[in-house]
Amino acid sequence: MPHPRVAVVILNWNGKALLEQFLPFLEKSSYPNLELIVADNGSSDNSVSFLQQHYPQIKIIKLSQNIGYAGGYNAALQEVGASYYILLNSDVEVSTDWIEPMVDLMESNSTIAACQPKLLSYHHKNQFEYAGACGGWIDSFGYPFARGRVLEDCETDHGQYNTPAPIFWASGAAFCIRARVFHEMNGFDASFFAHQEEIDLCWRLQRRGYQIYACPKSIVWHVGGSTLPKGNSQKTFLNYRNNLWMLAKNLPFTTLCWVLPIRFALDALAAYKALFSGDPGYWWAVAKSHFALIKKLFSCIGNASNKDPKTNKLSGRYNGSILLDYFIKGKKTFLEITSTNA
Repeated sequence: MPHPRVAVVILNWNGKALLEQFLPFLEKSSYPNLELIVADNGSSDNSVSFLQQHYPQIKIIKLSQNIGYAGGYNAALQEVGASYYILLNSDVEVSTDWIEPMVDLMESNSTIAACQPKLLSYHHKNQFEYAGACGGWIDSFGYPFARGRVLEDCETDHGQYNTPAPIFWASGAAFCIRARVFHEMNGFDASFFAHQEEIDLCWRLQRRGYQIYACPKSIVWHVGGSTLPKGNSQKTFLNYRNNLWMLAKNLPFTTLCWVLPIRFALDALAAYKALFSGDPGYWWAVAKSHFALIKKLFSCIGNASNKDPKTNKLSGRYNGSILLDYFIKGKKTFLEITSTNA
């Protein structure tokens, strides 16, 4: 059978140095029916001229301004023809045969809409990377974690997650999705701008009856934090705001009524801890995210009026609190936490 067409699309914003560093690895990809594309999100650092001069074989899609990860990919993928899209961050080193395992997995099961490779740290090659490790999960209060990463703790890779498995969300750092399904779902929610839009899309995909998978035979190494570094108040705001919006959109109303007050209280604890530790920017970012949710709450709930009544049976959902397990029970790894999952 012929190999399905795969388009690897990098959304770039002022990432000339990263393109220069990581495109040589991508060009060595062994997959035979492959198109490489860079969608430029209104860069001002000569990224486009660099590509035109050094990589004329790579297709460039020019966007007039930075419309974020969600909006940028939504716009760019309208111009891409392929069976599969792989949305790849510009700060990722890939292995030569990283594409084949993901395509093989998805070709073997038509219900798998999206998958991700094993994400290891670029700086610590045998350690899982924060942005998705070996497949994302989510707890009862909307806090994301992953096979190989709980909160800030990233595990060493001993092969403990080498089995392909259904997950809740696939990492946006290296996100493989069926092109037909991406457009069927109207892509990402552009109002997210950046951060957790892939979790929202995966949640909506599962509600539609699709599966999301981890594909550990595919391995990449991710730098992480290259666009908005850790500690950036805008990043904090987007993470909190988008996570709350996602809950409001996807949870049944009766569940949201008890989850949301608890989340507000937990977020407030984190915000005041940061404030008393000398980080008022973090406190204000969390406060702004709550104000933003309150402003949008009714429209978010209205957008999710036809919720799947079987939401509690979706893959990759942990029926507990990772905060309770981590801070009170002392469970630091994914397997310690999920071994008792109902």
